[in-house]
Amino acid sequence: MKTLCRIFNLHRSSYRYWCRPKEPDIERTIKRSLVSEAWNVSGGYAGARTIATMVTNTHNVKLGRWLAGKLMKELIIVSCQERKHKYNRGGNERIDIPNLLNRQFAVTKPDQVWCGDVTYNSREFVECHVKNHFHQ
Repeated sequence: MKTLCRIFNLHRSSYRYWCRPKEPDIERTIKRSLVSEAWNVSGGYAGARTIATMVTNTHNVKLGRWLAGKLMKELIIVSCQERKHKYNRGGNERIDIPNLLNRQFAVTKPDQVWCGDVTYNSREFVECHVKNHFHQ
């Protein structure tokens, strides 16, 4: 150790001070537990900004978003937000296929009017649903 300290131009007492166990920061430990609690309350959806606001408002503990983000990294937690479902818009109507019904589904007896629907599900498969529209 004496040789290494001489090579790096470091006093041995400084090295010993650096090696000794550090006392835990109680304030940081409390903030970590509050961040974990706020994240659990949100169901895992809250990010650093939301957690900082939640902890500051509910527990009256000053916590910024940067510190909240660092504490989240220490706790290995991330916000998981589901994306909103995006419906595909149908394009323009097909000009070459005539629209015979013009949304007039008032029929008088069964099996008079049939219409088809093509729906895409989350796995990109095509399902065809044929529905019998009969109104009495």
